[in-house]
Amino acid sequence: MILLKSPRELEHMRAAGRILAEVKAMLRDIVKVGISTGEIDERVEAFIVSKEARSAFKGYRGYPATVCTSINDEVVHGIPSPKRKLKEGDIIGLDLGCIVEGYYGDCAITLPVGPVPARVQELLDVTRESLDKAIVQCRVGNRIGDISSAVQSHCESHGFGVVRAFVGHGIGRALHEEPQVPNFGEAGRGQALKAGMVLAIEPMVTMGSWEVRVLEDRWTAVTTDGSLAAHFEDTIAITDDGPDVLTRLPHAA
Repeated sequence: MILLKSPRELEHMRAAGRILAEVKAMLRDIVKVGISTGEIDERVEAFIVSKEARSAFKGYRGYPATVCTSINDEVVHGIPSPKRKLKEGDIIGLDLGCIVEGYYGDCAITLPVGPVPARVQELLDVTRESLDKAIVQCRVGNRIGDISSAVQSHCESHGFGVVRAFVGHGIGRALHEEPQVPNFGEAGRGQALKAGMVLAIEPMVTMGSWEVRVLEDRWTAVTTDGSLAAHFEDTIAITDDGPDVLTRLPHAA
């Protein structure tokens, strides 16, 4: 069942989204050569708590941290560690959520650590662009397939692979609600979009095959061919006036 959100519920989700937008801005400043993924996690958790919110991920199905820190060929759900420090040329996917008054927000960005090769930067740019193109489709009367097709067509047109094993989702009083929002599919198909729906759309894109496997820690998903992966995500409310991106500051990506 798809749960439509009232204006009051959207205000709580907007508050959660603003905190996450501020976290994304902070991450762009602190992700540098030499910082550990453990320190990133500690600083993000402290910021969320300072805003009188709480982590959406820590303890979720046993996950041990606030931020999923996924480096290079890690697609999603990498676990932070004080022993793992970023090196020049890495890329790191940062996936996190928070809860305000019982309502969730969810977001992800992938950042380069210093200079990266042109094709790697293209991976990041195209993945982010595919999310922007998906958001444009978040209008009353469109369908989930319009979102899915926008991501897939843009990424594949640049020669990148679109991960099938993980999909976007509805969000609200739970981190994961109906409907599922795949990053691949056919335009014009699937659930019709209605005002009050809130979706977490999250393209996960690789430089090679779309296939992934999960490591022995039972969390970290990596590309099967060792290719690099990027992940971007925003939480978007469907309104009669068009998409309302809850996890971005005004005029920010």
